[in-house]
Amino acid sequence: MASRAIDDPYQLTVDAGSPAREWFTAAELAELALPGLPADKRSINRRAQEERWSSRTSADGELLVRKRAGRGGGLEFHVSLLPGAARLELARRGICAPAPLVAAPDPQRAAWQWLEAQPGHVREEAQRRAGIIAEVELLEEAGMTRTAAIAQVSARHAKAGKATLWNWLRAIDGLAPSDRLPALAPRFKGGGREAEIDGLLWNLFVSDVLRPERPTLTSCYDRTAKVAALRGLSMPSEAAFRRRYKREVDPRAALLARGGAEKAERSIPANRRTLDAYHALQMVNIDGHQFDVFVTPPHGGKAVRPVLIAIQDVYSRKLLAWRLDLSENVHATRLAFADLFGRYGIPETCYLDNSRTFASKALTAGAETRYRGKIVAEEPAGLLVSLGIKVRFAQIYHGQSKPIERAFRDLADRVARAPECAGAYTGNSPVNKPANYGKRAVAWTEFEQIVAQGIANHNARLGRRGGVCRGRSFDQVFAESYAQAEIRKAGPEHLRMALLAAERKRVNRLTGEIELYGNRYWSTECGLYLGELVTVRFHPDDLHREVHLYGQDGRYLAQADLIADFGFAEQAGAHAAKKRRKDAMRTIRAGLEATRQLSADQVAALQARTEEPEIPAASVVRPVRPALTARPRGSAALKIVEPIINENRASQARVINAVARFVGEEE
Repeated sequence: MASRAIDDPYQLTVDAGSPAREWFTAAELAELALPGLPADKRSINRRAQEERWSSRTSADGELLVRKRAGRGGGLEFHVSLLPGAARLELARRGICAPAPLVAAPDPQRAAWQWLEAQPGHVREEAQRRAGIIAEVELLEEAGMTRTAAIAQVSARHAKAGKATLWNWLRAIDGLAPSDRLPALAPRFKGGGREAEIDGLLWNLFVSDVLRPERPTLTSCYDRTAKVAALRGLSMPSEAAFRRRYKREVDPRAALLARGGAEKAERSIPANRRTLDAYHALQMVNIDGHQFDVFVTPPHGGKAVRPVLIAIQDVYSRKLLAWRLDLSENVHATRLAFADLFGRYGIPETCYLDNSRTFASKALTAGAETRYRGKIVAEEPAGLLVSLGIKVRFAQIYHGQSKPIERAFRDLADRVARAPECAGAYTGNSPVNKPANYGKRAVAWTEFEQIVAQGIANHNARLGRRGGVCRGRSFDQVFAESYAQAEIRKAGPEHLRMALLAAERKRVNRLTGEIELYGNRYWSTECGLYLGELVTVRFHPDDLHREVHLYGQDGRYLAQADLIADFGFAEQAGAHAAKKRRKDAMRTIRAGLEATRQLSADQVAALQARTEEPEIPAASVVRPVRPALTARPRGSAALKIVEPIINENRASQARVINAVARFVGEEE
């Protein structure tokens, strides 16, 4: 492939047929030794940082600095960032294409773009001047000379002298009446050339300003001035720094650096969600709110700030169920859901935080998107999952994700600051304490009544404009949709699941009893599930009450009662054990009799009898010839053997004779 070398001390080979390049690294620019640029890589990178090449964009809004592809990484700079002399040299060497010829912009279009970018008072002044020029032209049309018309109009307008009117007329000479405003607009200019700020000082000033501590621009300028004095650099005025800061620093970047990510996110438009396609009780959201009110606990003691756990209907924004407790806990949350199920029904979807309480295993175990705690396949499903409620986790402390946050803001004003709580209000932060801070504490029952009344007023208030309310109250919107929607009503079994806690236990393989927190529970039905894993639902506040057993598929199995402990010598314990065994054996025998319908004799009588099979007659008979002698083997000559019968007889005779002789000798 043809190539040529660049005729300078630094050689860079370029393919003649390759397209013109537009991107260069700092090392490549240093190797090219272009006019107007430093000759080493480090100096080029320093200049790119000082001139903020990384923040410059093209006419299309694309960044002119990009990451280099391939090994080594680094940055590549667009050719448009280079000085004019460097770009001309690249075009002369054939590395870059010459700058394309651009058609001259329309002067009137550019003038109108300039006018649109000006503040309102500039456009208003242009309109005023155009009106004065129209008066001059009107007098000319009536027959007056331009000089006389200018003199008459100038006399009527204090800020329009004759010379000024002549200047305005010259400015619009040859322009159509529709294009006069940009020419008549005042063009105020500064007093001179902008002061040049050293790159190091500017970077130091900007980096000092863009800190989370939010220092003032004056203090940052003073610190920068001290550095300039130590290094012997010229220091422009503070106004010059402020003007450049306002001109070059993106206010959104400043908000992110000085205010944090949360404030920066608020500057971005949020989604506007519509609810027309939904109905009441289709979706609910739950959250907790700590009141800024001192309340005496139910059993006395130091005053606390109670926590409200509330459930809100997403469609109507109505607060459906709530519980007041000392803290945000699973027990109060379960009771709030029980109130919701018993009063209104079972929702389809629930939005909640991924917090320790709402994302606990008691509520959301088994949910697909639950990422909290260790996942055990055999653990019992949470309350919401067991009832078929879809669990959706929302962003914490984010009112756009959970509408109930806005309801809490209303309750913080109308409940915590209510006259009934005067003297008990704590303020929303330690620095916003009221003058009567800590004067008294509200009784727990009284505060519950205040909260109940506040929630009722919140739901009944008219004039709501959000969502689908259209001036109605939350109660009215909910009632209208609830009457027409398909609602899943809760039965006793659903309420039992909501009111009771759950633990996964294994039934004793021998006795069928259940051990839970040191207590034993048993019933005759437990014997049907020996050795099986079951879900035990119990009253967390009263472990002496009965417990309920559920299978792994959520099916109700049995109820088990507490087996009370007795002293070693207590006779009542013996009577209780005897009665328990007697009742159990009676039940077992009844079940056995119901299952075994036949006695042993009946079973034996019904057994199948096996008969002797008939021997079939042989169709082919082969005669048998007994051998009197042993069959010879091999090819040797046969040896004649005496009959075995004669040999046996001779042996018997010898034995008899020997015995007879022995008997005669004894006599």
